[in-house]
Amino acid sequence: MKTFIKNIEDFTCAHCGAVVHGNGYTNHCPKCLWSRHVDNNPGDRLAECGGMMHPISAEPTSDGFIITHKCEKCGKTKKQHSAADDDASILITLTTNPEFIFGK
Repeated sequence: MKTFIKNIEDFTCAHCGAVVHGNGYTNHCPKCLWSRHVDNNPGDRLAECGGMMHPISAEPTSDGFIITHKCEKCGKTKKQHSAADDDASILITLTTNPEFIFGK
């Protein structure tokens, strides 16, 4: 059974260096959309991998986008909801150009 643990954490993006202010639901950088493989279930911080997860696609929904991330270390994919402050140009690029890697 999946559970969600709310963690309010600020972090520096390991991909682009942006300072990110978390709100308890923040799971990726809003500037480059990259994430880290740190959770087995949302917020638990129990994943041993720790690899960087690049956004490989985005699908529009009625209230934003669903972003698919892929871990560069172990290959795991995870789907995440977009946030209001996410870079819209990257989201749009990912809808038409899956596997686009911003900043590489």
